[in-house]
Amino acid sequence: MGLSLLNHRYRSRARSHMLTECRAEGDYTLWLRFDDGLEGSVYVGELVTNASFSVLGNIDLFKRVSIDPLSNVVTWGSGINLDPEILYRDLASRTEGVLH
Repeated sequence: MGLSLLNHRYRSRARSHMLTECRAEGDYTLWLRFDDGLEGSVYVGELVTNASFSVLGNIDLFKRVSIDPLSNVVTWGSGINLDPEILYRDLASRTEGVLH
């Protein structure tokens, strides 16, 4: 059992994608680049309608996006974080035809 958990932990790390760049664009879009070269824009505007993310409705705050250097999450420093794996999957699913 212990070895199984250990292997799962390393497999999870191997599949994780590191963000190398992130910037806010107009209309609640994030431009992202990952360590494997995948890059592009992801629309996150639907989040501002959610009460937990409503503070991002302020476009000036939205433009202050950054990458947390320790956790590699997209963050706004106000406790709002986005998982880079979900962003990666969204971006990859829309660019599959472009990559292959």
